[in-house]
Amino acid sequence: MHMPAITLAMGLEILLSVLLALTLLYCIVLERRLASVRKGQDGLKRMIGDLNSAIANAGASLRALKMAAGEAAETLDDRLRRARALSDELSLLTNSGERIAQRIDRGVSAPRETFRDSGREMPRDFGREEPRATSSGSAAPLPSGSVMSRLSALKAVR
Repeated sequence: MHMPAITLAMGLEILLSVLLALTLLYCIVLERRLASVRKGQDGLKRMIGDLNSAIANAGASLRALKMAAGEAAETLDDRLRRARALSDELSLLTNSGERIAQRIDRGVSAPRETFRDSGREMPRDFGREEPRATSSGSAAPLPSGSVMSRLSALKAVR
């Protein structure tokens, strides 16, 4: 009877040895998986760091783009203001020129009709008057002086 007790003890020890070997193999497999997870975690950390850098660069680029767009808008606004002022000035000058041309045309037409009605010939230098001197000895101001004063006032307003 002694023999089966040794065999039972030995069988239990063999069973425990096999279970211990299986546990050891399972620990090796788990260690490899944990190592790959750690490598993946390190890669993930690097990727997150790279992503943060890319986001910071994109933010800086957007701020620079916003500043450039603001400067461009200011430049365009300034040019548009100047263009409108020049357009107003040109319109004023054109209108004044048209009024002066109409006055000149009326002034030249009336004497020609008078000469035609009288039967006399119109002098060749008619309408080519030299500027008349004022009492101070300087030439009389041209009728466009009022136009220039209005133009100066318009520029002052702008």
